[in-house]
This record gives sequence, C-alpha cells and structure tokens, in this order.
Amino acid sequence: MKKPNVIIIMTDDQGYGDLGCMGSREIKTPNIDSLAEKGALFSCMYSASPVCSPSRASLLTGRYPARAGVRAILAGHRKASGLTPKVPTLASALKNDGYKTGICGKWHLGLKAECRPNSNGFDEFSGFLAGCLDYYSHIFYYGMSDGGVNPTHDLWENENEVYANGEYLTERITRKSVDFIKRHKDEPFFLYVAYNAPHYPMHAPEKYLDRFPDLPWDRRIMAAMISAVDDGVGEITAALESLGLSDDTIIYFQSDNGPSRESRNWLDGTEDPYYGGSSGIFTGHKFSLFEGGIRVPALISWGKNIRSRVIDTPHCAVDIFPTVLEACGGDAGEYDLDGISLLDMLKGEGECLHDSLFWEMEDQTAIRRGNFKLVLNGRIAESETPRSEVFLSDLSTDPGEKNNLADKMPELCAELTEAALSWREGIEEIWEKEFAKNYSLTS
Repeated sequence: MKKPNVIIIMTDDQGYGDLGCMGSREIKTPNIDSLAEKGALFSCMYSASPVCSPSRASLLTGRYPARAGVRAILAGHRKASGLTPKVPTLASALKNDGYKTGICGKWHLGLKAECRPNSNGFDEFSGFLAGCLDYYSHIFYYGMSDGGVNPTHDLWENENEVYANGEYLTERITRKSVDFIKRHKDEPFFLYVAYNAPHYPMHAPEKYLDRFPDLPWDRRIMAAMISAVDDGVGEITAALESLGLSDDTIIYFQSDNGPSRESRNWLDGTEDPYYGGSSGIFTGHKFSLFEGGIRVPALISWGKNIRSRVIDTPHCAVDIFPTVLEACGGDAGEYDLDGISLLDMLKGEGECLHDSLFWEMEDQTAIRRGNFKLVLNGRIAESETPRSEVFLSDLSTDPGEKNNLADKMPELCAELTEAALSWREGIEEIWEKEFAKNYSLTS
C-alpha cells in the first residue's frame, strides 16, 4: 500500500471565529472551507498552549509542552526553551520511515544549531527561525521596545541566510511549499507549512485588502492576511490535484493559539483592545487558558479515507503525531507521547476520548474533564490580572465560560483542582530534571 503524503498547515494567532467554516461571516476562506467540507472539521480542537513556541512543539512532538522541552516561562513567549533532538518530532519519525521532510515558514523553536529544523528531523528548511518578521523586508523587530535590540534579518534556506526583500512572506511560504511538493511528488513526503499570518506586524498587499472594503481597518487587515493564507492553501491543493496526489495526501490545518491582543497589534492608536482577531463566542485571547486562548480552528482531510463530518468531542494537538504516524504505517507505541490516535474515529469506526486534558501557562493551570473545565489563576489576555483564582465551567451549557460554578459545585471543584495541580507538579518535576538547563537555548 502506498504511504500517504502528509501536509500540516499552521497559522499564527488566528482566532476560532476567523474562518468561514467556523462561522465567520466577514472573512472569506473558500479554499480552507473546501478542505473542511471534504474532510473532518474539529469544533473542539485545542492547542496544547496559548502561546506560539510551546504550541508548535506539542504539535510536532505529540507531548505536552514541558515534556517536549519547550515552555513559555516568566516573561511570556519572549523567553522560551528550544526543541532539541532529545525529543523525537513527527518529522524525524517519518524520516526514519522513508519520508522526505520539509518545513516552509515559521520555526520559533530555537536559534542554536541543535534547536534548528535540520537538527530535528527536517531535510529541508525554507523560512525563518524567530517569532515574527516584517512581511516584506524579513527583518526581525521583536524586542526593539524592550531594550533597544537591533533589528535582525531572518530568512533562511537550510543553514544559509538568503535575501528576498519585497517578497510578501505569506506568498513566499506558499511558493516554497508548492516547489517542495513538485520536487518530491514521486516519493512520500511530510511538509510542515508554518504560516506566520495573521501574527503582527499587520501587513497585507492591496489586492487582499480590496476584498474587504467595508470592514473596519483592524478587522480589514486581519481578513486580508487570512485571505492571503487561504489563497496559499488553494495553490497547495491545486498543486496536489494537478500531480494526482490529492487522494493520497493527509492535510491537517490548525491555528497555534487564539488571537492576540498584544500592543503590537493595535493599529488605530486608541486605548481600546485590538479587535482584529475573533475568539468567536469564547472568552480569552492568546496567553489565556480560557477557551479563546486555546480552542482553535482545525480540520483534517484525506481523500475518501476520512468520513466527512463535524467532530464535537474535545481533542488536542498532541493527538496529531500518533494519528498521522498510524495513518502512515508507523508505530506510535515506539514513542513517549501524551496524544492518542484519532484514526479510527476519523474513519467513522468509533470515538477516541481523553479522560482529561491539561494546560499550563506561567501561573495558570487548567483541566478539562468531560464537559467541565477548571481554570486556576486564569487570565483573559497578556499582562492582565487573574480573572478568578478558581473558575469552573460547564462547557456544554456555558461554552463562553461566563458563569463560575466553583461555589455551587465545591466537590467537583476540589476534585479537578487536585487533578490539575497533581499534573502540574509532575510537569514541573520532568521540566526540572530533563529540560530546565536548556532554558536559554533559543538565543
């Protein structure tokens, strides 16, 4: 049996409500919506973290962030540890099974040699290493307002720095992705397409802005940036179709976390929170363990191998590693994973459920068990004070986490608090024993 190709497409800071197939009436995403219609749409997929680097590490390793060795601590995502070969990635696993592996776009999992893509299972790397770039000059501005760090150019082909001044980064990522597909059409391949849109800086060519003339400015440029990604997805799927690879290619799409309210996103100069990205009906944004920070748009397509439907049961990005590996004929049992394979469920042969899902972000900790979700020290967005020391929700009746049931259900609250803190204690022990010494590997 021919091994399927695998393409994982990840967007950056894209909210749950910012896809047509997730209910947006403003942002048009016909190509992504088409994939959802043909495959399975996850209405309850979670990232493993509400911030970029840990979320990406979990997707690639099938582990919770601290067990993958990548964690956002103390200073948010400005100081995060790097991914190293100590933890296998989906790329390294598939490479061992004969796949050609590549990444086009954002890495953000470490700058030192052992942390870079080519050291972590990827044969080819075309993209950038840091957290965000100017979309045209490809200069990394991060931190200039926090200590006068000089801007640094950050565009690479494997270990070689390259220059493409003026090429819109989203379109470059698409172009490089299509090129990878065409060059490896005759062998099984794994391609990680890591768009940085719609992460700040908020840049979009006029041709995309013109598609949304009636939206407010912040919302308009967000829509334009996502529309450029959707065009890219269309080009990727068109390339697969032209090469006769559509039915033999697994495509998984996900955002890394919820929409940002960071100051760099503000375009209107007012004190109002940035309103460009939408969490839909959910409370919370990037950096938050409430639903808006961690519940993300997600879908998977694999020709006729996946039953077309909407999946409402809760799952997490850590499940993608074992799911894809099993679909490709690998053995997930060979790896130390937190995720579970969803393949039987995707084929319509039963359900795959976690007993509990967990998250941690600085002093925030959360657990979901069944329909109930507990958040400890939960914040709505970056730098805000905790909303409540303990917040318990029944997501089946209150998906927006508006009503705190902690006082009304003290026994359940105590049970979930104990489970969450016990998990957190275990995570801290693993972190200190195996990864804390690598904390500075990103620089």
